[in-house]
This record gives sequence, C-alpha cells and structure tokens, in this order.
Amino acid sequence: MSSFFGYVFLGISLAAPIGPVNAAQLTKGIYGGFWHAWLVGLGAMLADAVFMLIVYLGIFHFLETEFMQTLLWSFGCFVLIYTGVESIISAGKEVKMKRLKGNSYKKSFLYGFLLSISNPLSMLFWLGIFGSVLAKTVSTYDLDHIILYTVAIFVGLFIWDITMALTASSFRKVLTSKLLGAISVLSGLSLIGFGVYFGIQAIKLLFF
Repeated sequence: MSSFFGYVFLGISLAAPIGPVNAAQLTKGIYGGFWHAWLVGLGAMLADAVFMLIVYLGIFHFLETEFMQTLLWSFGCFVLIYTGVESIISAGKEVKMKRLKGNSYKKSFLYGFLLSISNPLSMLFWLGIFGSVLAKTVSTYDLDHIILYTVAIFVGLFIWDITMALTASSFRKVLTSKLLGAISVLSGLSLIGFGVYFGIQAIKLLFF
C-alpha cells in the first residue's frame, strides 16, 4: 500500500511543475469556473495516457527521429503562441459561466489535450520518467502491479487537476476584474514564452 501512495505522490510531482497546461488551467478557471479548468486538466491527462501507452508499446524511438522532433516543436510553437495571444486579447473580457455555450466544456477538454499532446517537453518528460519507472516495475513486479502503479500515477494527476481547478475558480471569486485581467495577460505571456522557446528548438533542428 505504501508503494501505491508513493506512485500517487509521483503523479502529483509530475503534474505540479508550472507549464503551459497549468497556465491554461488558471486562465480557464478564472474566466470559466471550476469545470472548465478541470476539463483542461482532464484533457491533458488523456495526452499523458497516450504518452504512457507509447512508452509501454516501445514505439517512442519513432518520435525521437529528427523529422518528428522538428514537427512536434513547430506544432507546439504554433499552438502555444496562438493560445497565448488569445488569452491576452480576452484579458479584458470577463466571461460568465451562464454565457458559455454548451460545447465549451468539450472545447476546454480538447484545449487541454491539444496543449499537452503538442508539447515536446511533455512527451520527452514522460518518455524519460515513465520509461524509467516502467523499466524498474517490469523487472521487479508482474503485469498486475504495473497496471496498479500506473493507476496510482493517474490518481496523483487527478488530485493535482482538482487542486488547480479549485484554486483557479477560487481566484475568480475573490479577485477584482483588473487583477483577473492582469493574471490572464501574464498567463498569455507565459504561453507565448513557451511557444517562442519551442520555435527556437525547431529552428535549431532545421538549420544547425
């Protein structure tokens, strides 16, 4: 049981570092409330599951080719800069839950999935971390334990997702509209910063 909770803590630790998904959750939570922030994180968790499956199936070597790396960095650059600019533009527009269309929940989920799946750093992170965890688990335990500890990691991711959604939606209730706008701008600048970094990495692979 202690090992299970250890893997839960690993999941929380993997999700906690500030990155594009956390920044997006903060923005969505401020302007859309708890459910939109939570669904962004849930979409990102689906992308994490895809990465973990890739590691488990052993096909990550294909993603390590120069062509795929350049494609991933370029796509990530586009997605992050686009969403960052969108966040800054919408900074002065306070969006109320009751005004959101029904399909906005779906959009929030897909938004989180796209942000995470297009992030080469996230992919490499999972390949490295989960790859090493899987190698250790396979050499020590059977398939049932592998499934159990994988579930434990996702429990940790889920806990962090709920925590971020609660935090972001709480900010929405206590902060003034000007401060909410400032946070949205900072979040947008953060996303653009990540996007520029991704673009630089793509250029390096292409020309150096």
